[in-house]
Amino acid sequence: MKSHEFASLLCSRLCHDLLSPIGALNNGIELLADEHDPEMRARCLDLLGESARASANKLKFFRLAFGAAGGFSDEVDTREARQAIDGLFGTDGRIQIGWMVEEPTMSKSALKILLNLVLIAGDSLVRGGRLDIGAERHSGGMDIVIRAEGTRIVLDPELRRVLTGAEAEGDLAPRAAAAWLAQSLVAEGGGQIQLADDEDGVLLLGASLRF
Repeated sequence: MKSHEFASLLCSRLCHDLLSPIGALNNGIELLADEHDPEMRARCLDLLGESARASANKLKFFRLAFGAAGGFSDEVDTREARQAIDGLFGTDGRIQIGWMVEEPTMSKSALKILLNLVLIAGDSLVRGGRLDIGAERHSGGMDIVIRAEGTRIVLDPELRRVLTGAEAEGDLAPRAAAAWLAQSLVAEGGGQIQLADDEDGVLLLGASLRF
């Protein structure tokens, strides 16, 4: 895939994910303008606050997962990743987060791989559940493991193909942006992605990195 094609794919994904909270903000403002009951106005303000927080949390996560996070430094503080993950998945109680990353920093590429795999695993928990996130540095590079557990897990077949490097020729759907980026970064680093969902209600995504 060419860079401009990925840029188009990524923009479509971001617009899709941000449409709901920003649309809710617009609707809330319109309701607030026509509402005079104090209790209803207070409720509208609560909904506006929730939508604003959801939009901000998504933008913080996307900045780290897809953007130039960390400025000019080669390493990024892993606490930023944890805060972004908690903001995206851990605020409404649907998904419990287990953080098992002891490394204080990670390279930008490794962090992007971790966050994109987390995004895929979190999206697969259609009825909520638990996300356990681990990463460990070793002499040859770094290992990343994401474990999703829930009553219903759905991994899109297209994402499965992209993650394993076996995507068919042709255009990819916007939902595959995270999978394409993760697979590309892992391949560039001489590693590979492992995927296992043999156990009922459990999805495992792993990346063995050599940088």
